Amino acid sequence: MINQGSKKRDLSVWVEGTIVAAMGMVLTLIPANIGFFDLSLGLVPLALYSLRRGLGPGMVSGFIWGLLAIVSGGAMKYFLSVPQIIFEYPFAFAFGGFGGIVAKKLQAGIVSNNSKSVITMIVFGGSLAALARFFWHFWAGVAVWGSYAPENMSPYVYSLIINGTSGVANAIYVVGVLLILYGIRPQLFVPTSSRI
Repeated sequence: MINQGSKKRDLSVWVEGTIVAAMGMVLTLIPANIGFFDLSLGLVPLALYSLRRGLGPGMVSGFIWGLLAIVSGGAMKYFLSVPQIIFEYPFAFAFGGFGGIVAKKLQAGIVSNNSKSVITMIVFGGSLAALARFFWHFWAGVAVWGSYAPENMSPYVYSLIINGTSGVANAIYVVGVLLILYGIRPQLFVPTSSRI
């Protein structure tokens, strides 16, 4: 016999993930260019969701966000080829959910009121989410965008400058906002069914 409470909980995880993906897509519409890189505003709700629900749901939500970017046409302004779009959107965005790898440790820290552990997990998980996503953008930069590098500049150096700077800036941004959210409302990091 299937537990009805478990089915409702599973459904709520996926509905929440879909809402997070849509939120990420909407936040993408807000211009957030700083110099030659973009802040990914939608990465905050995705990282928060991943830290709340775990690696699998976080990666699926990121994947859906990447698909939404393609379907909405937002990704098409950077279109060079079908593999490039798939690689840079659903694939790379899925890795924005990689911070969920520390979800259980973070939630255990919240439940046991261990602020030091929670802050460490937020910094690690938020940084991992941003850097895992931009790691894949780095390789796309080498393989696809490298031909746009200035003359006599290696595509690796070019991509590292552009995507590395974006990755670090996004990691700082994501971690900063997550720490503020934790300070204001730590319950956001714990699923409703786990709250005490």
